[in-house]
Amino acid sequence: MRTSTGPSRRGVLGTAVAGALGVAAAGAAAPAHARPAAGDDAPRAGDRVVAILLYDGFTALDAIGPYEVLCRVPGVRVVTVGVRQAGPVRTDTGELSVVAERTLAEVPAADVLLIPGGGPRGQSAAGADAAVQRWIRRIDRGSVWTTSVCTGSLILGAAGLLRGVPATTHWAARPLLEETGAVWTRQRFVEHGKIITAAGVSAGIDMGLHLASRLAGDDVARAVQLGVEYDPAPPFDSGNAEKADERTKRLALKLLNDASL
Repeated sequence: MRTSTGPSRRGVLGTAVAGALGVAAAGAAAPAHARPAAGDDAPRAGDRVVAILLYDGFTALDAIGPYEVLCRVPGVRVVTVGVRQAGPVRTDTGELSVVAERTLAEVPAADVLLIPGGGPRGQSAAGADAAVQRWIRRIDRGSVWTTSVCTGSLILGAAGLLRGVPATTHWAARPLLEETGAVWTRQRFVEHGKIITAAGVSAGIDMGLHLASRLAGDDVARAVQLGVEYDPAPPFDSGNAEKADERTKRLALKLLNDASL
């Protein structure tokens, strides 16, 4: 896409890549992992499939953070999965929707299962939905990795997958995580066997990069990190509950709750 103000980001990046590789942008052969043609969105033979569950009321960045990393890994196909139908799924704020490509019934297996967290209503409903729980357990039986971001771990816990398992979640949800039988662990993400859980929201990006290294090696993961320019330098040192004062914690929870349906 071009605008009246100049070339698009894709065009700029494409030119930069071509220059770095020493090849002309026009006429360069498409790489083996090039995106399929429009309309041909089924995973190709040999692809590692990452299934991201989208349920009504999920938190956008919980799903989109890992997606932005994993969709760029060669040989990986990310599939977004709706509960009962494909199409737009509302996030926890009700002001944004993300399209689910498939339904639970259309995705019987995946190499990586990723469950995002959500607002209290959405996360609780997904955790209590028998169809969602059956699907999670079915995918987990054949997955290489079963993962969650933020309160998505509560949904894994509701499926019975975290009993006795070291795991993490959003800092405010620790008591709820422990009620599922998980062993809460203070880390940005926790890997225990095939189970990988990430802490709150933005921690899904860190976990996504870890998964990228598992799927395609450290070199690819480092390159993806640079490609998305993930080099956090926040203006405040309050992104960890251990560092934040009680007033900031209370305000953080109020802001989260006020924004959720």
